[in-house]
Amino acid sequence: MSTLPTCTTLLLDAHGGVLHVTLNRPQSHNAMSLAMVSELRAVFAAVREQPQVRALVLSGAGGHFCAGADLSDMAQAHHAGPAACQALNRAFGTLLQEAEQLPQTLISLLQGVVLGGGLGLACVSDITIAAENATFGLPETSLGLLPAQIAPFVVKRIGLSHTRRLALTAARFDGHEALRLGLVHFTEADPQALAERLDEVLGQVLRCAPGANARTKALLLASSELALGPLLDQAAAWFADAATGAEGREGTQAFMQKRPPNWSPAR
Repeated sequence: MSTLPTCTTLLLDAHGGVLHVTLNRPQSHNAMSLAMVSELRAVFAAVREQPQVRALVLSGAGGHFCAGADLSDMAQAHHAGPAACQALNRAFGTLLQEAEQLPQTLISLLQGVVLGGGLGLACVSDITIAAENATFGLPETSLGLLPAQIAPFVVKRIGLSHTRRLALTAARFDGHEALRLGLVHFTEADPQALAERLDEVLGQVLRCAPGANARTKALLLASSELALGPLLDQAAAWFADAATGAEGREGTQAFMQKRPPNWSPAR
């Protein structure tokens, strides 16, 4: 794996084609500081062109995922004026865009508090695994603020009706409710079960061809933006590239020869 950026707010651990990224500000329940936003963006930029990184796992240190925005950064921006507040807020939206568009599979492991920006990160993840007793919420309006950058991604994830209720009440809810809403894909009762589910999901992801996964993810994201005709035209072109490319040839040969393909850890 190529060199990753040096980080002070993140712990990075790469092995077996998986990069584990741990939000590491446990004293603040991993509140999202501007430094953490910048470091996450740098990590995402570093791995975009590294096909050997097959998946990223995002988690939090100290038993919590993320408590949302760092209020000390917000206070400094407030003193600097509206332009500084706007720039600070928009930086997090850019992070969410870049996270959502990663070619790798992004998996979030959610424990403790998953609030505000933490909930936003969950909404741009491809696969989310949560503790049953995790606490989710959009607390911004209870602070006199707006979930400005998070809202579009939450709407895309769980729909407008549910997002309106959650944002306009600042209601807290647990992993069971997050599963019911479609915010998360799995809930588990304890850390051991979380770890086992993560291993299972990673095993499934790593059985898929990395290039095919990246193109499939791009196609799925485009499905909410492109008209149907152009979308299907693009899908056909990408399918032809895959079918005639190295992964398509290897996958077909592996199937015929009854063996795992060369990208599979089962080889």
